[in-house]
Amino acid sequence: MAVNMKGKSLISINDLTYEEIWQIFELSQTLKQRRLTGEPHRLLEGKTLGMIFAKPSTRTRVSFEVGIYELGGIGMYFGQNDLQLKKSESVEDTAKVLSRYLSGIMIRTFDHQDVVDLARYGSIPVINGLTDLMHPCQVLADLFTILEKKRELKGLKLAYIGDGNNMAHSLLEGCSKTGMHVSIASPSGYKPDGKIVADAIVNAKYFGSKVNILEDPVEAVKDADIIYTDVWASMGQESEAAERKKKFMKYQVNPDLVKHAKPDYLFMHCLPAHRGDEVVNEVADSANSIIFDEAENRLHVQKAIMALVM
Repeated sequence: MAVNMKGKSLISINDLTYEEIWQIFELSQTLKQRRLTGEPHRLLEGKTLGMIFAKPSTRTRVSFEVGIYELGGIGMYFGQNDLQLKKSESVEDTAKVLSRYLSGIMIRTFDHQDVVDLARYGSIPVINGLTDLMHPCQVLADLFTILEKKRELKGLKLAYIGDGNNMAHSLLEGCSKTGMHVSIASPSGYKPDGKIVADAIVNAKYFGSKVNILEDPVEAVKDADIIYTDVWASMGQESEAAERKKKFMKYQVNPDLVKHAKPDYLFMHCLPAHRGDEVVNEVADSANSIIFDEAENRLHVQKAIMALVM
């Protein structure tokens, strides 16, 4: 493929064409192989990535910082007290200033609109490292991992069990744009955003797959190729944790639930996992679990994204 993505921002997977998604996968595979063999791949020599973190992180920070370094560039970390973003300076002005210094921005924050505005007012690519609405880099890494394990995406069924959060939203977008069937089981009041579901249904019809939003986790995982879950209370929702735990206990991924999936199902979790809540050790540490493979692939996929857009 030779799709030119230079200068393109990645705010959500719906921003990407089918061809761009597959170009990311192809370059991810190439860069992963080069890293394994020790072959240099300094595709971003002289480039600087600004990394803005309003939310702390293990995987996002380490994978982006290592990634830009291995590509020959420099990563600059900005914690929530390092910039005047939305404090004494507007997002618009911050975006214009940073565009004069940096080659690209990665931001991990709460408000999705901050990412949208940085991309709108800046003149350099902006990569969404996570917002309360979306987590596109994680899901691109997830899909790449599934592709490695199953050798295909189209026609597979992914069942997501739990809160209709940013992971559910990006999985809806990613699965529907690659021809995967996706079933989401969430309790009433915690289902994914209606517009994102509607857009996913449109994508799924085009690519020949199905989207189902359910309440019964058993129905959702029936004959699933992949079972995915996430924490019940995300960062910023700590005060709701006790109440959510009561409502989500029937959505725990455990041996009784996974027996309804295909025998060779894959278990996935974006991590960190609250073991004993949304998943038990018998599943998280089973032969079906690929949680650390997907964590590793954050590095390779994000390197591909940076190399393509910066």
